[in-house]
Amino acid sequence: MTNLPAPLRDPAPMLERALMDWGGHEDLWVFGYGSLIWRPDFDYAERRAAKVHGWHRALKMWSRVNRGTPECPGLVFGMLSGGSCRGMVFRVDKAHAPQVLTNLWQREMVTAVYDPRWLACQTPHGPVRALAFTLSRKSPNHTGVLPDHEYRRIFEQASGRFGTTRDYAQTTHDELLRHGIQDQALARLIALTHRRC
Repeated sequence: MTNLPAPLRDPAPMLERALMDWGGHEDLWVFGYGSLIWRPDFDYAERRAAKVHGWHRALKMWSRVNRGTPECPGLVFGMLSGGSCRGMVFRVDKAHAPQVLTNLWQREMVTAVYDPRWLACQTPHGPVRALAFTLSRKSPNHTGVLPDHEYRRIFEQASGRFGTTRDYAQTTHDELLRHGIQDQALARLIALTHRRC
């Protein structure tokens, strides 16, 4: 089994804070913008299309476990500040929410890279407040600007415990399109990897 990198921060207090901020009085909403859309790994009572302002989806987070290794890091999505992001929100019954949050932490917060935030999400049936996993540009896992040839190399080489970066990006793109969501930046990267230098 691959040794996991040491967490950048202790994820346990961050989970406790999320549970406190949620409060337990209402159902829990979770915003998905990447793999959560096509593999939430939890039961939900309702799913809606949603849009968040002030944040955007970006394939700019190093992955040394799920889609890469410490020797050959891959990429996963983070939500960076600025712009807007279309995705899905999932409503979890409040009775199941503590366990769902715990499971989400085991999946998304292994190395405590993300900054969990409660964001205002616009949906066809009104606004909801949902938990989202955002990424700081100050994080050591933020890639910064990568040249096209580096994306090509990563798409060709990087693979982790959940598969390759290429498959992750392609599956996310396909699922976004299935829900009528256009992501031009992601489409450009996928097209780029199919072109020869």
